[in-house]
Amino acid sequence: MKVYMVGGAVRDRLLGLPVQDRDWVVVGATPEAMLAAGYTPVGKDFPVFLHPQTHEEYALARTERKTARGYHGFAFRTDPDVTLEQDLLRRDLTINAMAQTEEGELVDPYGGLRDLQARELRHVSEAFTEDPVRILRLARFAARFVDFNVAAETLVLMRRMVEDGEVDALVPERVWQELSRGLMEARPSRMFEVLRSCGALQRVLPEVDRLWGVPQRVDLHPEVDTGMHLMMVLDTSARLQTNLPVRFACLAHDLGKGTTPAEMLPRHLGHEARSVELLRELCQRLRVPNECRELAEVVAREHGNIHRSEESGPAALVRLLERCDALRKPQRFADALLACECDARGRLGLEQQAYPQRERLLAALEAARSVSTAELAEAALARGLQGPQIAEVIHQARVEAVAAVHPQ
Repeated sequence: MKVYMVGGAVRDRLLGLPVQDRDWVVVGATPEAMLAAGYTPVGKDFPVFLHPQTHEEYALARTERKTARGYHGFAFRTDPDVTLEQDLLRRDLTINAMAQTEEGELVDPYGGLRDLQARELRHVSEAFTEDPVRILRLARFAARFVDFNVAAETLVLMRRMVEDGEVDALVPERVWQELSRGLMEARPSRMFEVLRSCGALQRVLPEVDRLWGVPQRVDLHPEVDTGMHLMMVLDTSARLQTNLPVRFACLAHDLGKGTTPAEMLPRHLGHEARSVELLRELCQRLRVPNECRELAEVVAREHGNIHRSEESGPAALVRLLERCDALRKPQRFADALLACECDARGRLGLEQQAYPQRERLLAALEAARSVSTAELAEAALARGLQGPQIAEVIHQARVEAVAAVHPQ
């Protein structure tokens, strides 16, 4: 039995990056031998075990054979005679197909170190084409390792996979898993650029793919193209170190611009309502978590009003807060304002501009939330007021509170 550290841990160590998780491959062992050594089985599709002390994952060396379309269409073999080289051959990229012995010796049969040094993302073998998730993973790695390029021959394979319909077999859970991880990388735009370059974006996220080549008003968007604007917004969200719901809201905020009728260009009147409709369809298809969906809906519907809020008086500000449910969910509203700031700064030449709307609306929210609704409701009831009348009293009190900090 021989044990090797494999995959991302080896790659990151060679790059001088912190190693977050370590994965191990065991060569020459059986499930029975692992159990006898005290390991705990956890694998569903093939034998994976947890180390009795470290609880790190140890997988038996395996080969795989394609049996059907999609992520689950594989048959695995984990006999003791499977070699390390055979196990590494089935991996996605050469930089992920290296191993280290327990003594620290590098095992690199497929040129992973060479590609690390050349900053290349290259497939290990033709087996890459058998798993469509690998397209998403490669795109995610491009967003993480921003100075790496996709090897030309790998891009050819990816285009072939798209043309053959392999990408259409992706299950929603895996698409969302890779998309959400890619959004959290250093430069999310690169993920979408790679997916678009091989044709996969049109299959996986057609609502996003439609944004390229669509013009906008040059006075508001010096970058003009809506796809370019979206990429700048996403990279701004990464630069500001925002959370996943904010980054997803940035991704979905302008979807409606991809369906603006030609005669309405470049103004995009009414794109907010179209964005919400497309967003809901996307979220249902990919089973996007509620936290991400709900914030994205607020941003898609209200980002224009938030941008223009400096022109709004106290009454309009309170109506905006109420539409966003900001009084009950102040943190979500704060996240919405951050996404709007990313939108405003994700424009050519405006990356460093201030966004005073965020501070102004947060102050308005604080003032509106300072109103004691219980006391007002009790006093209104004593006067014989009911339901809608009480709500109007509370609303007017909030308007007055906001006017005290933002008179206009």
